[in-house]
Amino acid sequence: METLLAFALSVTGISLLVWIWLVLGRGYYWKMDQTLRVQSSPDPPGEDVWPSVKIVVPARNEAETLPTTLPSLLNQDYPGPFTVVLVDDQSTDGTWELAIGLGKEHGDSQRLRVHAGEQLPPGWTGKLWALEQGVRAESGGQSQDRAVDFFLFTDADISHPPESLRSLVSKALLDELDLVSVMAHLHVRIGWDRLLIPAFVYFFAKLYPFRWVNDPDKRTAAAAGGCVLLRSDALFHAGGIEQISGEIIDDCALAVLIKKSPRPGGGRIWLGLAHNIRSLRVNRSVKDIWNMVTRTAYTQLRQSPAMLIATILGMALVYLVPVGGAFGGLAAGIIDQNSALALWLLVAGLCSWMLMAGSYLPTLKRYSLSPILAFALPVTAGLYTLMTIDSARRSWQGRSANWKGRTYSL
Repeated sequence: METLLAFALSVTGISLLVWIWLVLGRGYYWKMDQTLRVQSSPDPPGEDVWPSVKIVVPARNEAETLPTTLPSLLNQDYPGPFTVVLVDDQSTDGTWELAIGLGKEHGDSQRLRVHAGEQLPPGWTGKLWALEQGVRAESGGQSQDRAVDFFLFTDADISHPPESLRSLVSKALLDELDLVSVMAHLHVRIGWDRLLIPAFVYFFAKLYPFRWVNDPDKRTAAAAGGCVLLRSDALFHAGGIEQISGEIIDDCALAVLIKKSPRPGGGRIWLGLAHNIRSLRVNRSVKDIWNMVTRTAYTQLRQSPAMLIATILGMALVYLVPVGGAFGGLAAGIIDQNSALALWLLVAGLCSWMLMAGSYLPTLKRYSLSPILAFALPVTAGLYTLMTIDSARRSWQGRSANWKGRTYSL
C-alpha cells in the first residue's frame, strides 16, 4: 500500500510541477488577454489615406449563413477603398445565386464580385485554392495582385461588426504588422457545445500561446483562418498561397510562412480574440465537433505514432492524474487515517486540479458560462484525446476526411 501511494504521489507531484510551469511559464496563454478592440477610429494612423483592401471569402455550400455574413462585409464602415470577392467553391446549395442577390439587395453589386470557382487542381486543398482564385480575381489572372494593400481572408460563416475592417487595418498600421488574425467568438448553444467549444479555444491557446505568437523574437506562429488580414507585399514576398497549397491546417501554415519568410522590415504577426467578430457555424451534435477535430488532429502531430503516444501520455499526466490523485488520496486517507502519504497525495491532486480549473476560468468567462464547468475540464480533455486517437485510426485505415462533400487524405 505504501509503495503504491509513494508512486502515485510521485506521478501527481510531477503533474503539479507541470501545471505550475503551464500557469507561469507558457506565455500566460490562459489569460485570454490578447484582444482586438473593435471600434471606430476616426483617422488612419500615420497615413494620409486608408489603405485599399480586398476581402476574399471562400464559400462552399454556405447558403445558410450568407444572408447574415455577406451583408456584414458589404456594410463595413471603412473609409478607404475595399471590394468583396466571394469565390463560390462549386457549391450545390445555391450559394452563387444567393450571393448575387444579396449584393443587389444591399446596393453593393459593384463592390461585390462573385466568382465561380474552378476545378480543384492536384496538390491543393479546397479553401486555399478558393483563396488563391480570390487573390487573382480582378488582377488579370495573376497570382500577385499588387493593386491592393491588404487582403482580408474571412470564412463565409463569420459575421463582422461594421467597425471590423477599420479596426483590423488600424491594428496592422499602428503595430507595423504583416498579419493580423482574430479567433472569432465561436457559436455556443447548450450541452456538448458548452463542454467542448470553449475548451477548443483553450487548447488552441495552450498549443500556440498568443503572446508568443505576437512576439517577433519567438518562433511560435499561428493564425485563426476565419479572419486573417494580410499585407499583400508580405504574402507575395513569401511566395504566395501556392507555397502552402496542400496544407490542411492552412491558417497556421500561412502564419509560419509570413513569420519565417519575412520581407525586409516585416514578418511581424498578431493573433488575438474579439468578442463581436462571431462564427455562425452551428454544431448540431457532438459528431460535428468530433469530425472537425479528427480532420486535423493527427496531421497536427505530423502523423507520427511517437507523437501520438507522447500526446496521450501527456494529456493523461496533465488532466487525469490530478483527479486520480485527489480521489485516490481521499480514499487512501479513509482507509488509513494516519497515512501521511495519503494526505500529501490528496493535497497534490487538489492543488493540480485547482490550477487546472483556475486556468480555464477566463475562457469560460469569455463565453459567459458557469465556472463549475472548469472542474469538468479533465472530462473534456479525455474526449479530445479520444478524438485525436480516432484521427490517427482513420489515417491508419486509409480513410479520408470529409468536408462539405470533399475528401482529403488524413
